[in-house]
Amino acid sequence: MTTRPIRLLGDPVLRSPAAPVTAFDAELAALVRDLFDTLAARPGRAGVAAPQIGVPARVFVYGTGAGRGHVVNPRVTASSGTQVGDEGCLSIPGLAFPAVRPAAVTVEGFDEHGDPVTVAGTGFLARALRHECDHLDGVLYIDTLTGDARRQALRAVRAGFRPGS
Repeated sequence: MTTRPIRLLGDPVLRSPAAPVTAFDAELAALVRDLFDTLAARPGRAGVAAPQIGVPARVFVYGTGAGRGHVVNPRVTASSGTQVGDEGCLSIPGLAFPAVRPAAVTVEGFDEHGDPVTVAGTGFLARALRHECDHLDGVLYIDTLTGDARRQALRAVRAGFRPGS
C-alpha cells in the first residue's frame, strides 16, 4: 500500500491544468493504485485527483456509497440540475463551504487499460465527479463559490489556513 502526501493550497501543481495521459502502462496502473490507497487512508473523502499527489496527469479516483472507480482523461459530457451542499477538499483541510454543483453528472474517459468508461452519478457522486474533474483543470472548489460563501472561504483562507496545518 502506497499512500502519497496530499499537496496543499499554494502548491502550483493544484493550479495548473493536468496533461492528458498518453501511455496506458504499468506506470499508470501504479498511479491508480496509489490514488486508491491515498483515498482509502482518508475515510469519509470522496475522491483524489493525480495533481493532489503532485502528479500533473488527468486521472482521478472516486469512492462513495454510490460506487468506486477511476477515470483517465475524463470529460464531463452531461450535467443537469443543481444541488447545494457543503464541500471540502483534501488540499484545503479543515474548511467546508456550501457549493453549488450539478445534481447529475456524466463523465466519459478511459480506465487504466485504455478501455472506454462512462460514469454517471447524482447527488454526492455527481458532486465528487465534478470536483475531481475541476482539479484536473487547475480549479479548486473555493473558486466555484459565489456570494457570501466565497467571501467566507477567502476570509478563512487568509486568516487561518497554512499549508500543513
